[in-house]
This record gives sequence, structure tokens and C-alpha cells, in this order.
Amino acid sequence: MSGEIKKIDSIKNMAVFQDFRWATSVRDGGNNIAEFKKINIFYGRNYSGKTTLSRIFRALETSLISDKYSSPEFQLSFDGGSTASQNSLTRHGQVVRVFNEDFVRDNLRFIVDDEQTINSFAILGEDNTKLEEEIEKHEAELGGEEDKSGLIGELLGADEKFKRAQKAHGDKSSELEKKLSDKANKAGTGIKHNKAFGDAIYNVTKIKKDISTITKDTYSPPTDEQVGKFHDLLREEPKTEISESSSFNLQYTAITLKAKELLEKKIQASDPIQELLNDAALASWVRTGRGHHQKKRDKCAFCGSDLPEDLWEKLDKHFNQESEELRQALESLLGSIERERARVPNLLKIKNSDFYSNFTADLDSLAEQLSTLSTSYSQSLDSIKEQVEKRRDDIFAPLEFKTPESVEEDLNASRDSYEQLRNESNQFTASLSADQSEARAALRLHEVYTFINDIKYGDECTAIEALNEAMGKAEEDKNTAKEKVDAKREKINELKAQLKDESKGADRVNDYLNNFFGHQSLSLKAIEETPGDASSGYRFEVTRNDKKAFHLSEGECSLIAFCYFMAKLEDIETKGNQPIIWIDDPISSLDANHIFFVYSLINAKIVSPEKYEDGGELKERDRFKQLFVSTHNLDFLKYLKRLPGALAKNKSQYFIINRTEQVSDITLMPRYLKNYVTEFNFLFHQIYKCAHAQIECNENHDCYYNFGNNARKFLEAFLYYKYPNAVEKDDKLARFFGEDALAASLTDRINNEFSHLAGVFERSVLPIDVPEMKTTAAFILRKIQEKDPDQYSALLQSIGEENAQQSGAPDVLPSAGDL
Repeated sequence: MSGEIKKIDSIKNMAVFQDFRWATSVRDGGNNIAEFKKINIFYGRNYSGKTTLSRIFRALETSLISDKYSSPEFQLSFDGGSTASQNSLTRHGQVVRVFNEDFVRDNLRFIVDDEQTINSFAILGEDNTKLEEEIEKHEAELGGEEDKSGLIGELLGADEKFKRAQKAHGDKSSELEKKLSDKANKAGTGIKHNKAFGDAIYNVTKIKKDISTITKDTYSPPTDEQVGKFHDLLREEPKTEISESSSFNLQYTAITLKAKELLEKKIQASDPIQELLNDAALASWVRTGRGHHQKKRDKCAFCGSDLPEDLWEKLDKHFNQESEELRQALESLLGSIERERARVPNLLKIKNSDFYSNFTADLDSLAEQLSTLSTSYSQSLDSIKEQVEKRRDDIFAPLEFKTPESVEEDLNASRDSYEQLRNESNQFTASLSADQSEARAALRLHEVYTFINDIKYGDECTAIEALNEAMGKAEEDKNTAKEKVDAKREKINELKAQLKDESKGADRVNDYLNNFFGHQSLSLKAIEETPGDASSGYRFEVTRNDKKAFHLSEGECSLIAFCYFMAKLEDIETKGNQPIIWIDDPISSLDANHIFFVYSLINAKIVSPEKYEDGGELKERDRFKQLFVSTHNLDFLKYLKRLPGALAKNKSQYFIINRTEQVSDITLMPRYLKNYVTEFNFLFHQIYKCAHAQIECNENHDCYYNFGNNARKFLEAFLYYKYPNAVEKDDKLARFFGEDALAASLTDRINNEFSHLAGVFERSVLPIDVPEMKTTAAFILRKIQEKDPDQYSALLQSIGEENAQQSGAPDVLPSAGDL
């Protein structure tokens, strides 16, 4: 059933529960963690911690926890996975009702102080049949959780549909979120770990931001070529600044102008020698020979003939100053041409390594262009040179200068292009860091772009949005169904309020006192706060024979308190809401008959289904969601076994609370106690545990500590039934142990001195003689085995040790001589 409590996960710093862990302690024979069922029975001796457990549940009812605990901590788990703790006492959404001493103190102050009153409460009135029929009609329309009928059934169905839609949306969203998370920061493959464009703090939030960027219409993914350039850019290191080229100052214009001037210049010899004028080669030969002979030889070095005396005068008139100056100017021009020609290969040295890789293509194109232009430039210079040499060789014959095609302008343009690339490269150095950051961002966005296309991100988002819309619709339907349920409950409460009658609360308590317990003289009386004005409210007063009662016995206080609690389960806030109920030890100081009546009242008014009419058909429904009952009384425990479903494994669970010194623990109830429910079996088991316990084990201290009481009570019962005849000065221990007088004496001493202080206070502060306890326990078992093997075997069977004698285990029980 939805909302059931499954277990008490932990308790810390609450009285005897210092650090309790359910998963460690409460396990079945298969070592599986046990859980609460619909009916849950706790057995524990007084002061073992039963009331502490009830206070945890009462905290769920009142939303308060006792301030007497120092830093209390606890946690309970509910069906469906929700939890409640000391910090979340109001979120469980369940109706909880707890009977314990705190309930008595808060509601029945008269029991504590006879000058105080008892809180009144209202139950549904019984006189207005029409209103009750209308309430039943609305309750039928409201329906219930058990059969998922009516408006509650619609709400449960809508809630289930919403949970499915919520899960589908959550699963799909988580699936996409996992893909984004892996892409963002998964070791090895995530963007975070990419050395080229990764980000040391890249995460899901950032990849979502990138996705938002690339899904806009303004984003255009880079081409493969651009991606390659981005990677090349990221490999760049800052370059040294490239200096301006200083060797590109072309002399072409000056050379052409000078060549035209000199080639076309006209000169005339003073007294020309016609033969030399007619033969330029001869004139050149003569001119050269003149330099070798004048003022050096009298004879011709070629033929040996004497040189004429007037030869030098004639030659000087032919080769005059004007011609020589022109010749020198032409030679000088040829030198300039040659020098310019020699500069051509080195006009512009382009080193790609000085530039960044993104300039390579432009540099290669420029280098190719320069190579072509340099060739053309050299050819132009050669053409000029040929013309100059021709004039030089025929100095007196002017020539028309033929201007070659000029590439000077193109060369200067190429230089300007180079300078532009150089400046851009130098500027690129300054912006390299920013450009590389942009390249990383572009590559990262391209990676995300590729990723969302691979996973069909758009389709995923569309599917999630559709699931989100379905979830929203399901939530809207659930809220609508809840509003209908709330409105119906509000209507029912409104009708119940019209039937509200506090005087009936006292009548119901009296009904339980009289009909279940036979207390005709003791009753509750509802007294108007303002006599004659029922609207002023009521207070309850305990009366005996119609007079205010004083000096109530402990048993009477217990009966009134419990009947008051049972009647209050029918108050307007509780009835019909299937509460979780905890009843803490309700039979203190009651006689056997009253114990049975307490059980009968629980059976009749809580466990037995409530009958109601639905559309003319008589149906049944549970009055409670879960029931918890704790007790220290074995007789009451025996009665609780009779509750419907109390022995069904799927409906009931039995627990025992064990206290060792100042700390308590909860475990599943032993089979012998659950199945047989007699103190005799329990006491035998304690003696058996003491006889077989390990001395050095701290966990066995409680069986040694309680051995005196346990052995005394067991032997009193055992020996009474074995020797029922009354004999004066009958020493039953001596009769039982026979010739083992020492054993009888030792057992008698332990039974008396360790179950009572026997006037020797110092014994309470001395260590317990563990070996002596263990030996005596073993001897008691041996004697029972000797005296009555059939009964001994039956006792072993009752505590789950039926195979102890057949198992082949060594016999640990001592003989009288061992004592």
C-alpha cells in the first residue's frame, strides 16, 4: 500500500539507541534485510527502548521531537523511496496516531494532575441520518487507494501516467545530457581534452552555449580548406619582424633616358679620316693601337715599319675630345647597365620562412611573378646595352634609340605587394594570440557542429520537447484530478463539521470502558465550558458513580487512557483516513482479563475491516494503513498472535528489542518466542545461550548479567511442575540435583545472590563471575537432560536447537565432578 513505512534506517543519540543501523541488525535467516509489514509486533522488556521508538513515530504525528534528547537523529524509509528524518517531519503526507506516555501527558493531564482536565475531541455525530447518507455518497465518489476507485482512483491513475511521462522525459533528457557530457569532458575524446582547441574548464554548460551559437542562422560552418588553415595557424610561433627591402631602387628610367641622349647625339671629327669613318671595326682597331704606340714606340708593333711622324697629329684630329667624351659617357652607361643587370637576381629576396603559413600562397604567386618580370627586365637592359655598344663602336654614327618594353612599373607594383604582405605579417605577429584564440573557437564550434549533426541533435530536442509537452499535459491532468479530490474531501469535511459533536467523544470512551472492560462506575463526562452554550466547547472529566473521580489506580489510568486513544481514532481528523498506528505497551499494571479486553478492542476497532454501504452493496475497507504494537508482556504477545493476518508472512512481522547495559538493538523475533510465546521457553533459551556462549565475547555479556534472574525464574516454574506436592521444608533444588549437593548449593547461591543484592550492596559493583555462570547453566541443562530427556528434547526443539544432540557437536555440559 502506498505510504507504508518500510524500515527505521537509523537512530542516533536517542536514549538507549545510540547508533542503531537497521541494515546491520534487522536481517532474516537468509541474511536479507527485513522490512515492516502491515502488522508489526515488538517485544521488549521494560526500559529496553519501546517508548523511544514510539516517540519517533509520534514526532511524525506532532511534527515535534522531545527537546530532552541531545542532537537526536533518525531516518525512516517509506514505500516508494521517500524518507522522513528529524529535519523533515512534515513531508511524509501520512496520518499517524501514536499511543504512548507522551500522548497521555498531552491529552489526559488529569491522570498526571487531578487539578487538570482531559482534552475533548469530536467524533461524527450519529443523529443526522440524511447528512451521513450524503457523506457516504461523497465518500463513495471519492473512492479509495485500495481498489483505486472513484476520484482517488482517477488521481492515482493520473499520477501514475504523470510519473511515466516524467520518467520518459527524464530518461530521454538524461540520455542527451550524457551525450553532451561525454562530448564536453569525457577523458580522451571530450573537447576539454583536445590539445588543439580544448578548454581546461569546458563542461556541459559551455557546450550548450556553443550549440546555441551554431544553431543560429548567422553561423556558417568553415570549409575543409578553412579548417586546415585554422590548424596551420595554431601551429604558428611568433615571427621576428621583417625589415623593409632596401635594394629595389630601379635605375631603368635613368638608363633609358641616358641611352637615348647618347645614342642620338651627333659629333664630328676635326679632320676625319675617311677610311676610318667607313670602317668602324678598323677605327676601333686603330684607336686601340694608338693607346699601345703613342709615346711608346717608333715602329709598328704589328708590322715593324717606322711610324710616320705626322701619324699622331692626324689621329688626334680624327679622335677629337668630343668623340672621346661621348665614348667615355657610353662606357659609363654600359657600366650602369651592367650593374643594374647584376642587381636583377637580388632585387627582392622572398623567404617564406620569415612569414606565417597563411601568407605562403601569396608569396609563392609573388615570387613567380617576380621571376617573370626579372627576366623581362634583364632582356630590356640587354636591348639597351646592345644599342649603346653599337654607338660606342661607331662613335660618329648617331642611332635612333629603340626603347624596349618597360616592366619597371610592374616590378614596382610587385615590390608594393611584397611590402603589403610584409606589413601584414608584422601586424599578424601582434595579433597572433587573438587570432589563434579565434581559430580555436572556430575549430571548437566546428567540432560541436559536426557532433550535433552526428547525433541528430535537432531530432533529439524535438523528441524531448514532445515528451515535455506530454509530461506537462499529464501533470495538468493530475493537478485537475487532485483538485477534484481536494474539493471532494473539503465537501466531506464540511458535511462532517455539521455533524461534529464533542459530547459523543466521551460517550465513545464510556462505551469502550463499559462494553469491553465492564467498568460501569468509571466514565468520562463531557462538560460544557460555558454551561448552556454547547458552541463554547467541552472539557472531559473522569467520574466514578457520577462524581468527579480522584486517586485513580494505575490500572484505571491505563484503561481510561487507552479507551480515550481508541475513541480518538474516530475523531473527525482521523476516521476514514487510514492512519499509521503505533500502540506502546498498553497493558501496564492490568490483570489478565483486562489484557484480553485490550486485545479485543484492538482487534474489533482497528484490525477488523470497517463495513460500509456502496450503491446498496455492503463492502469492507481497512481502518488502518499500518499497525505497530509494542509490549513487555508475554501474555499480551500471545493474544496479539490471534489478530487477523498476524501470522501471515506477507502481512505481519515480529521484532524483539534487546538491551545490553546502556545500548539497545532491534532484531527479528526468535522463532521460539514468536511461535510458542511463553516465558518458560524464553528463560530456557537464555540459560541455553549462557551455557554455550563464548566467555571472551562482549556480545554475550547480557546473558551472563541476567543469568541469576533467568535461572531463578526458570527453576521455580520447572521445579514447581516437576514436584507439585507440598512438603514441609521441601528443598526442590536438592531433590532435583540429587547427590550433587555441591551443584545444588552453587545454583542456589547464584539464583539468590545474583538475582537479588540480598543486603550486600557491594555485590552490585563487583565484576560478574562469568565462568561460574556458564558452568552452572551447563549443569542445569545436563540435569534436565538426565532427569527427563523427552522434555529436554522438546525444549531444545522449541528454541530451534532440535538438532543440537544429533549434530555430532561435542558435548559441553559438565558433570557434577566438574563443579
